[in-house]
Amino acid sequence: MGLASFLKSRLIPAELDSHVDRIRKPIGTLGYDPWGYNNEVMKYGLGLTRQLYEKYFRVEATGVEKIPAEGPVLIVANHSGQLPMDGLLIGYALATREENPRIPRAMIERFFPTVPYLGNLLNECGAVLGDPTNCAKMLANGEAVIVFPEGIRGSGKLYKDRYQLKRFGNGFMHLAMKYKAPIVPVGVVGCEETIPAIANIKPLANLLGVPYAPVALPVVLPAKVHLNFGDPMMFDDLEIPEEQVTERVEQVKAAISELIDTGLSERKRLF
Repeated sequence: MGLASFLKSRLIPAELDSHVDRIRKPIGTLGYDPWGYNNEVMKYGLGLTRQLYEKYFRVEATGVEKIPAEGPVLIVANHSGQLPMDGLLIGYALATREENPRIPRAMIERFFPTVPYLGNLLNECGAVLGDPTNCAKMLANGEAVIVFPEGIRGSGKLYKDRYQLKRFGNGFMHLAMKYKAPIVPVGVVGCEETIPAIANIKPLANLLGVPYAPVALPVVLPAKVHLNFGDPMMFDDLEIPEEQVTERVEQVKAAISELIDTGLSERKRLF
C-alpha cells in the first residue's frame, strides 16, 4: 500500500469518501474549480475536522437543515476564538449533514493567504479571500458562503468581551440584496473559550504583520461548542438609503444575538 492510500484509509472513512463524491461540485478535468477547490483535498480536510468536531469540541448543531439545499445563500455568524475554528465547524456541519449536504465557501482574512502553503491549502478546502468581488462571484455561482461581518474585530476580541457582538459591516447585506440570497444567521457558543485572550499586544502585531497578537495560553482548550442555525432571512433588492440597509444589518445582528443567548442558556458546562 502506498503512502497516499495508507493516509486515506486512516483519515477518510469509506462513508465520508462516498458522501463527498455525492455532493455536486462543478470542477474541471484537473479536479479544481476556478477558485482552487479540490474534492480530494476536501476529503482529508473533513476527515481531520471530524476528530475535532466529534471528539474534541463535541459540537451540537441545531437547525443546520434550515440552510437551503441549493442556490446562493449567506451563512452569517458571530466570530470568535483567535483562530477560525468557528468557520471550520460550521462548514463541517453543512458538508456532512445527511439531507442535501453542501460544500460551503468561507471568506477568510487577508492575512491567511500570505502564510506559505496555508493559502493554497485553504483554497483547496473551499476558502476564498474575503473580498466583496470574490463573495459576489461565489453568490453568482450559486454557492453557500460563510461570512463573519465582525471580521478581526470579532475573532480577536478579549475574553472579557466574550459574546458581545462587535460592529457589523454592511457589505454582506448589499450582496444578499443584489443576488437575492437568503441569509441564515448562526449563533456560535463555545469558541470564545477555546483560546481565551486577556490582552492584545498591538505593537507586536504591527511588527509581525498579523491582525492581532493575543496574550493567551498557547493551547486550544476543548470547550464544548454549540451551533444554532436560525431561519433564513430574505430581503428585497429595492434601492433604499444606506440607513435602511444598516437597519437590515441590525435585524440580522439581533437574530444572531438571540441565537447566542439560546446557546448560552442550553449550555450545561464549558468543557
